[in-house]
Amino acid sequence: MSRVSLIPFKVEKVLNDTKVVPPGIELIEAPSLWEAGYSGEGTVVAVLDTGCDTDHIEFKDQIIDGFNFTTDDNGEATNYEDYNGHGTHVCGTVAAAENGEGVIGVAPKAKLLVIKVLSGQGYGDTKWVTDGIHHAIKWRGPNNEKVRVISMSLGGRIDTPELHQAIKQAVEENILVVCAAGNEGDGNHDTDEYAYPGAYPEVVQVGSVNLDEEISDFSNTNCAIDLVAPGEEIISTYLNNGYAVLSGTSMATPHVSGAAALLIEQCEREFERTLTETELFAQLIKRTVSLNFSRRAQGSGILKLTSGLVSKTEEPMISALEK
Repeated sequence: MSRVSLIPFKVEKVLNDTKVVPPGIELIEAPSLWEAGYSGEGTVVAVLDTGCDTDHIEFKDQIIDGFNFTTDDNGEATNYEDYNGHGTHVCGTVAAAENGEGVIGVAPKAKLLVIKVLSGQGYGDTKWVTDGIHHAIKWRGPNNEKVRVISMSLGGRIDTPELHQAIKQAVEENILVVCAAGNEGDGNHDTDEYAYPGAYPEVVQVGSVNLDEEISDFSNTNCAIDLVAPGEEIISTYLNNGYAVLSGTSMATPHVSGAAALLIEQCEREFERTLTETELFAQLIKRTVSLNFSRRAQGSGILKLTSGLVSKTEEPMISALEK
């Protein structure tokens, strides 16, 4: 059985408390959607990671359910506590609550399905991840809710058919699968670095930029990158009811997962129907702004939830007579 692990990340700083809208969330313009009345309400995001600090004040009303597929706590299925910190940080960027203290997530009224597929040491069997994806597909909430987004900030060097098939099934079930590109980048945008499941064509592969909108040196580059989001010096929730500043494509990924929850609420309210996975992906890409980097590094560009859409709609249209 092959192994997967956390996408390598860097802990910049650990804090006991804070009170801030994280700069990365400002950068992707999530507050503009909050002001318009969209906060991800009604959407369930499954986070496949090291679990979550379930006692954290930011998750009091955010976690709808969870499951443990690892050997931590003797494999107790209902214990999905985080002994690493990575999963808690990711969960906070997706959906930390708006409670007037600490931090706020991209989609503060979305619900989190915490699926623990990596141990406290930060690694796990590929089977744990595959089983976690199948669990997310089959899961139903107390009001028959379904998972709409899967967020995975993990990866390995080996292309595993069983993992790939599980992702294909999730997409067929109308679930958007968002994955980190990986942190093996060498700073050369002409070289290829691949991590799986991020490199699978069915997923949304997310690269990283810093807060100055420059491609992170560590961010993998390849022809399958879909878009980039903030992944350096990202502040979010951490162990022991605390907060931390972390860097990595692992941190960029939940910005996109949370944004997908916002867009599900916004677009489905406007269209008065359920979006397909393909349509949701298109709505994400419509809200990107191209940076001065190759597509191998940035994909379609950086996620900008309002100005990205404006820049697309203001592009001049050319009629047949003008060609």
